[in-house]
Amino acid sequence: MQERTGLTAVEGNLLTLVGNELKVGDKAPEFELAGNGLESVTSAEFDGKVRIVATVPSLDTGVCDTETRRFNEEASGLGDDVVILTVSMDLPFAQARWCAAAGVERVTTLSAYRSAAFGESYGVFIKENRLLARAIFVVDREGVIRHMEIVDDLTHEPDYEATLDAARKLL
Repeated sequence: MQERTGLTAVEGNLLTLVGNELKVGDKAPEFELAGNGLESVTSAEFDGKVRIVATVPSLDTGVCDTETRRFNEEASGLGDDVVILTVSMDLPFAQARWCAAAGVERVTTLSAYRSAAFGESYGVFIKENRLLARAIFVVDREGVIRHMEIVDDLTHEPDYEATLDAARKLL
């Protein structure tokens, strides 16, 4: 399995990302993750939609909380042809609790807790702590990555405007 350093850090300390190095123009990897009720959710369920896939270390941290709430607010202005998915290693029950407490209803939270497969296929699995790096993938209706960002430090927010502009251009 490929390992890469120098792409992200936590408070300046470099982390190792394990998995495939994806690029704009690549086909987005298929996935099977857990929904908030432990049900299986696959990437095929979002076929034909523009997808913003945000990976985060944990919804129970300040930056992840802020990011997911921001995307929840922005979702209403994007229309029904865009789906926003936030993926973390958090347990589905914790994700459901967080969404209820935060009033997040327009972002679909999915859990990769069962294995590292999702993180490795998207190249965002952090070796040092078995979490996902903060990253964004904008995927078109055909499943091709059209924009991506691996945030340079887990304590930083992604570039919201670049993400939203990329999604709007695909509508």
